[in-house]
Amino acid sequence: NIKKIHNLIIGESTAEEVKITIGNVYPEKEVKKVEIRGRDSISGLPRILTVDSVEIREALQEPTNMVLEEIKKTLDQTPPELAADIVERGIVMTGGGSLLRGFPKLISKETGVPVILAENPLTCVVLGTGKFLEELRYMKKIK
Repeated sequence: NIKKIHNLIIGESTAEEVKITIGNVYPEKEVKKVEIRGRDSISGLPRILTVDSVEIREALQEPTNMVLEEIKKTLDQTPPELAADIVERGIVMTGGGSLLRGFPKLISKETGVPVILAENPLTCVVLGTGKFLEELRYMKKIK
């Protein structure tokens, strides 16, 4: 999006840093700004650009909407018994996307379901899978 709008080519790590520093998917009262450095796609020369959190939110809108649609589709296909539990207890967000400011709030607003951020969202799935595999090995030994 930075390249398309501002003709500035930035690296993946710079884009990630901007997303972490000022990225959000739910409007905040304070508009944050950050300087980014990259290469002008027209002149080929280094250039500095200031972007704000509103512009980054707009850039994140398409992928955010895709995730929201998948969540809604999944909830729509959920059996009634499980849906009742989800409405009461909520859903737990994991992974890097859960760290994007405002994402749990946006999902809750769009679905009407409480959203809880996992304690260690970047590692909890791996740790849980490891525990499951340990239990599976233990259960096989018992048989």
